Amino acid sequence: MAAEKPAKDQRMTTTSPLRIAVLGIGLMGLPMARRLCEAGHQVHVWNRTRAKAEPLASAGAQVHDAAADAVRPADFVISLLENGPVVHHVLFELGAAQAMRKGALFIDMASIQPREARDHAARLDEMGLAHLDAPVSGGTVGAEQGTLAIMAGGKAQDFARAQPVFAVLGRATHVGPHGAGQLAKLANQMIVGITIGAVAEALLFAAKGGADMAKVREAISGGFADSRILALHGQRMVERDFAPRGRMTVQLKDLDNALITAQEIGFDAPITTLFDTLYRDGVEHGLGQLDHSGLFVELASRNAMQ
Repeated sequence: MAAEKPAKDQRMTTTSPLRIAVLGIGLMGLPMARRLCEAGHQVHVWNRTRAKAEPLASAGAQVHDAAADAVRPADFVISLLENGPVVHHVLFELGAAQAMRKGALFIDMASIQPREARDHAARLDEMGLAHLDAPVSGGTVGAEQGTLAIMAGGKAQDFARAQPVFAVLGRATHVGPHGAGQLAKLANQMIVGITIGAVAEALLFAAKGGADMAKVREAISGGFADSRILALHGQRMVERDFAPRGRMTVQLKDLDNALITAQEIGFDAPITTLFDTLYRDGVEHGLGQLDHSGLFVELASRNAMQ
């Protein structure tokens, strides 16, 4: 009797292919667009540097030279662009918004400021276009495996409409109105950045006192100090593996956005302020292109432990 074939990931199947455009093919955009292709959707992609998008052609995506051309046939447009000003530039200055089909849904999965998301939503609404801000957490591993945490802000009906897209990429939660997705992502990044610093400082403290850093990490795993950060980033620190999955510069950008938003809403964030300074020091010391767990290197340097 022939062996049974392994069950196929149900999220990677589709009975009704969707027309999707992906703008921004970087560390996250590439694996996410590839998953959408593998799910059988009709995927159109654009990146400022076309060469970064070219590998998706072999997966079935159509690569475009202009953002407006990529979005024109799409019912869903996903943005994975660098920051708020870039999203604004591509939408309203490069003509992507004007080229979108009436009623199309723009899903901004970039990490930008909440007020920028609300502004984009209002402008798109005036043009007859829908909007969700839906940033993600989970890094490149989550993007590749389709296990991203997706935090969505916008109208409930648009969130429901986007479910077939989100199902391929990860687990989506509707957290509130326009801008709320970005608030959730900033909260996520505050926790991530601060916890990376706590893990780095604690492991360095133990090593400075003569303990085996790897064994300390192993010993406290499973206790109250355990976390995904300790498991993944802590191991990177032990191995001194700071190849970028999420760069120091991106972590700093997110903390900057959190502090800008905190000021706008009248919220005192002293812990985030401290870590914003630490990441900024690391970037200024040439560590910007390291993984954000590279804050370990900055703290090690302060303690003459290089």
